[in-house]
Amino acid sequence: MNGRPYHHGNLRAALLAEAERTLRDQGIDQLSLRDLARQAGVSHAAPRRHFADRQALLDALAEAGYQRLDDQLHAAIDTAGDDHRTRLRAVATAYIGFATHNAALLELMYAVKSGPHSAALDAAFGRLLTSFDNEIREALQAGILLPADPDRIRLLILATVQGIAGLITTGSIDAKLADELIADAVALFTHGPH
Repeated sequence: MNGRPYHHGNLRAALLAEAERTLRDQGIDQLSLRDLARQAGVSHAAPRRHFADRQALLDALAEAGYQRLDDQLHAAIDTAGDDHRTRLRAVATAYIGFATHNAALLELMYAVKSGPHSAALDAAFGRLLTSFDNEIREALQAGILLPADPDRIRLLILATVQGIAGLITTGSIDAKLADELIADAVALFTHGPH
């Protein structure tokens, strides 16, 4: 032991917050449990009580990201009212906002999801997909979206908003164009009076 205290008020949350900060500022290659322990001011063994290894930390970080994104989508939907076009714009805006402010985290979320990962991560990702799916199914039932397979529409909408976010985060387009592009995308996916 290096003389650092083993106990911490809420070590798991502190480690996840520090891990996200490291991810954003220095990249995934700089994430290590030992460095996070040092930054949190605890012994190098303390993080193992919460994360068996680095992969468990990455899974937990991605899981927390999916939960935050899902919470933001629900908040956007809750404030958008009953109009489905407005709700679709709100979902797209919330997703793009999360993606542009948390680009490194979002990249990690999808990268971790594509490899070996925890069941908790699957559950968090599933909740996010359910939020998208519910919105799409309701818009389809209301006749707002062009008739199509709901899974395919979800994939196309997700690809569109992810593409807009990617263009913003790489500096290819100005973030000020986001609202305009979201409105155009929703208009392309929907039909009827706008």
